[in-house]
Amino acid sequence: MIYIAPSILAADYAALGSDVRKVANADLIHVDIMDGHFVPNLSFGPDVTKAVNNVTEQFLDMHLMIEQPEKWFETYVGAGGDRLVFHVEATSDHVGAARQAHDLGVQAGFAVKPGTSIEPYLDDLELFEEVMIMSVEPGFGGQKFMPEVLDKVRVLRDRIAEAGLGTIIAIDGGIAETTIAHAAAAGVESFVAGSAVFGKDDPAAAVENLRLLAEQAR
Repeated sequence: MIYIAPSILAADYAALGSDVRKVANADLIHVDIMDGHFVPNLSFGPDVTKAVNNVTEQFLDMHLMIEQPEKWFETYVGAGGDRLVFHVEATSDHVGAARQAHDLGVQAGFAVKPGTSIEPYLDDLELFEEVMIMSVEPGFGGQKFMPEVLDKVRVLRDRIAEAGLGTIIAIDGGIAETTIAHAAAAGVESFVAGSAVFGKDDPAAAVENLRLLAEQAR
């Protein structure tokens, strides 16, 4: 199945509710949380997350680009997060973090930066509903897609199939009409798209176009 996840990092902050409603046809909403420490940028916090949750019933995928993410799990679940995706580079216990998320009644996911190897985490995939491959350095939108990260996608795809798991492979960074097919062909199922959705005159049509391009490449 193909999932298109518009990133509100590229939305109009002054009309956030309106922009979220424009992508009611999206499969989920991607919420980037940045603390200015793990990544050199600040973005949304729990109040904005709660505001988004109040205007949509869509699944909220929380991308926690923050240090010691476990300390904030309960806060973001309380704000409406449905899946907590944390960076393995930001925690010393990714397995414990996954269990903590599950104990809070939500899904768990982990993300890896472009330079982080996926192999050390392959044996723990059964604990995660999603693995997010970063195809740019996390922290800022509008960066250029890094195709070399698709090797990690292929490794994940093979291991997930071999183990018979339902773990979703997601990709975040530089996803647009010109890159989504390459990612889909490699095995990505969930695509985070910012300006490729909210930068268009018709965001809903952009979502459908991206979904079609991904489906055709699978």
